[in-house]
Amino acid sequence: MTPRTPVRRVVSLVPSLTEAVAATAPGLLAAVTDWCSHPPGLAAERIGGTKNPDTARIAALAPDLVLANEEENRAPDLAALRAAGLEVLVTEVRGLPQAFRELERVLVDGCGLARPGWLDEAEAAWARLPPPAGPGRRAVVPIWRRPWMVLGRDTFAGDLLARLGVHVIHAEHAERYPRIPLPELNASGADLVVLPDEPYRFTAEDGPEAFPDLPAALVSGRHLTWYGPSLAQAPAVLGAALGR
Repeated sequence: MTPRTPVRRVVSLVPSLTEAVAATAPGLLAAVTDWCSHPPGLAAERIGGTKNPDTARIAALAPDLVLANEEENRAPDLAALRAAGLEVLVTEVRGLPQAFRELERVLVDGCGLARPGWLDEAEAAWARLPPPAGPGRRAVVPIWRRPWMVLGRDTFAGDLLARLGVHVIHAEHAERYPRIPLPELNASGADLVVLPDEPYRFTAEDGPEAFPDLPAALVSGRHLTWYGPSLAQAPAVLGAALGR
């Protein structure tokens, strides 16, 4: 792809994309959300959360481009930004190949940058991963409690787990993030519970006790759910946590 004329000011409404831009050209980021935690110490204005950004403040910053995601950000907020005359690039990421394509679209087509080396490293890391041996394990993957919510169909995190030999037991559910009562989760026939530390921060003291008959794997939410530079380390980090 041929990079377009580089932009000068970017607002990112997606933590994954914030890290991706910061790792490639940190000077582009004029503002990011309160949830954009990587890289630590990022010097950019904060404009609220992913679900409640200050659209008036973003418009006043007059960025060349706003980066968003169809799942993380709300359509009315994106419509308000477009109505203010801003260009909004909205990503969709439901699996690993799509994540790689969208990262190139954001960085090269959107921001006018050269394709970064870390993106090549991330693709190579997953390409080196051997295919799962045997039928794999069947896992319940909660992402929230009170109420309990789990990974369902068509999710990026579910695709990563499948590549590591872990089948999400609710992958055929009609909803992408269904609410399932705890007794049903425990009776689902899973042989593993995978507990990420985001969006809900599951820990050794908060989560495993709800699944007394299942081994628990505590995993890094950033490596399971973020699409960006963390993808280069994700096969090793997640594989170690899952005992692969």
